[in-house]
Parts: sequence; C-alpha cells; structure tokens
Amino acid sequence: MKPWIEPLVETIARIESLAARIAPARIDFLSGAATRIAAKRDVGSTLGLNFICTHNSRRSHLSQIWATVAAQAHQLDWLRMMSGGTEATACNPRVVASLRRAGFSVVNPSPTDSNPRYLLQYSDDTAPIELFSKTFDDPYNGQSSFVAMMCCDHADDNCPVIHGSVGRVSLHYRDPKESDDTPVEASTYDDRRDEIGAEMFALMRLIAEKG
Repeated sequence: MKPWIEPLVETIARIESLAARIAPARIDFLSGAATRIAAKRDVGSTLGLNFICTHNSRRSHLSQIWATVAAQAHQLDWLRMMSGGTEATACNPRVVASLRRAGFSVVNPSPTDSNPRYLLQYSDDTAPIELFSKTFDDPYNGQSSFVAMMCCDHADDNCPVIHGSVGRVSLHYRDPKESDDTPVEASTYDDRRDEIGAEMFALMRLIAEKG
C-alpha cells in the first residue's frame, strides 16, 4: 500500500474508481494530452505541469494537489507540479475545508495573512505542499520548461501566450465558486474536488503508459 496518510486511503480508492468511469470522449482528450506531455520528457531533467486559473484560488490548487498525489502513485518522478493564476488572491478556505474532508492534512501557520501559506500533506514520507495564491510566472514556480494546464476558460481565453511554457492543455473545470454561501456549497466543492482528482489519476496513468 502507498504510504498515504490513513484517512486518505478510502478517498483515493474512491477517486481511482471514479477515474475508471470517466466518459470515453474525455478519456480520449486526456490521452491526447498525455501523449503531448510525455513527448516533452527530457531524460535527466524534470518537466513542470503548471495548473493555471484566473485567481489561483480553487481549481488550480485542486489540480496541482491531485496531480502530485497521482504522479507519486504512478512513479512519475520526472514531473513537477505547480499552480498559478493570471492574478494572485488567496487559496480559498472552502477548498481547504474540502481537502480536509477528503483526509488531507492541511495546516495554516499564518492565519492572519491575507494570502496565507497553507501546508498540505498527503503522505507520511513526503514534504508538505505549500499552497498560496501566486501568478503563474511567479519565481516560486520556475519560469520555464512547463506545460500550461489551463483549468478555466477565462484564463485560457485571456492568456493566449503563456511565457515559458513548452505546451498547453485546456482542461476547463467548472468553478465551484457558483455555490458559495448556498446550502450546496460543501457538496459542490467536494464534487469538483473528486472530478478533478479522478481526471488527474487518469491523466497520470496515461502519461505513465506513454512515457
């Protein structure tokens, strides 16, 4: 068994089950993306996947996290995951709450900051992932040798050129923000979390098969 933090074991099994039920047309799309990503591999170096949405507050963080978990599961140590936005705001606390419900360990060492740097851990033997909002070209991410993974149509439409990228994939996930402060807020965030998780597990499996 992978050394996941114990509460995550059941969640990951469910996500992998969802990945096996993704619609064939979407699998075809992900397979094409996997082919393009695998073709960018340069033996001896790493390739970044930079998950980008407008504010780097919701979908891009969920994508980065699940891609990291799935890449470890498929032993894709030549990939590095990051996220960014066309502008910086903050990692949304509703995303943090949803990740905690899934079993991730998320702590906030700087609760008074307007853009806190959360530390997320998913495995007992890996360093935490630092979650905070930043632009896609922030020095924290590195500014070259990455594929731009566009998580929302707004960022995709308004950024025709992503400087430093070596490729582009238009994932486009629906924004859970539409449910904020409604009775279905938690379920909407959890559904989007699981949808993205399933697709990241499918994508990493396909990359492993092609790479």
